[in-house]
Amino acid sequence: MTQSLLPPNATKLERALEAATTRLSDINTNLRVLWSPSECPEALLPWLAWSLSLDSWSTDWPVAIKRERIRRALDIARRKGTAESVRSVVQSFGGSVALREWWQLDEPGPPHTFALVLNLNGEGGSPATAAFVNAVIAEVSRTKPVRSHFTFTQGLSAAAPIGLIAAVRPVTYARLSSVAPAA
Repeated sequence: MTQSLLPPNATKLERALEAATTRLSDINTNLRVLWSPSECPEALLPWLAWSLSLDSWSTDWPVAIKRERIRRALDIARRKGTAESVRSVVQSFGGSVALREWWQLDEPGPPHTFALVLNLNGEGGSPATAAFVNAVIAEVSRTKPVRSHFTFTQGLSAAAPIGLIAAVRPVTYARLSSVAPAA
């Protein structure tokens, strides 16, 4: 038994607390794993998100998105209120964003506005459902500069193999010709 650090006049309750905490410190815990978004057990991810003050969390998100949201939490918090934080939020959800502020538009818009074109590809397990897009928009609203307002456009990207495009192309450009009856 280790020597107690309590004074000789410690109460029974203080000694019981000391004994309980001594046993707790004997539990082998790998803190590096628990604090790593990549290695933390899936069941403990909500607690890791809470400890990093993540603004929103959903049990419906795929595990890859949960881990990415946790991985980017500190960078987003450090840059909160900037265009870079908005980009980071969207990227943490597995999407890409085109963000143009009011002074970057062809015709400058109202001050402190920006246009946001969001592209959720469905890659990396990110579902492009309406609820998921609403979660992304809500997080952008929490992260953007408070004085700013934005217009939102959802983009869609699609990829097709070249062979498929080559097969469809002749059909697209086929001409219809008709011969007029001779008079």
